[in-house]
Amino acid sequence: MTQKGMSLTLKLAAIYNVIWGAWVVLFPNHFFELVGMEPLNHIMIWQGMGMVIGVYGLGYWWASYNPLVHWPIVAVGMLGKLFGPLGFFMNYLSGVAPFEFFYTLITNDFIWWIPFTLILKEVHVQTKWKLT
Repeated sequence: MTQKGMSLTLKLAAIYNVIWGAWVVLFPNHFFELVGMEPLNHIMIWQGMGMVIGVYGLGYWWASYNPLVHWPIVAVGMLGKLFGPLGFFMNYLSGVAPFEFFYTLITNDFIWWIPFTLILKEVHVQTKWKLT
């Protein structure tokens, strides 16, 4: 992936994350209404998740200026995009999480797997994971 492609990907991820995070913070029950779920009893936990995802967006934006230097931000984001679905499936299979939460995985996680993997692969090829 080219520098321009990495930068564009991270800017798109940033915009998406900030918008999604703001949506969840400002309209915390809207997702539940859309998918026909009962709202959470403690909605501030859901809003906290929105805040964290929005903050990831800021990190992606900053990383977009030089992904080869700021690759740890992309790596942390990728870990979240792997562990989030893992946590969902573990909770879904144990009967704790309703299936409707799956819909958040599509746009928050799955669509970013390939581009983030390509960015991290390019970082590895060009820098051998140098932290400086």
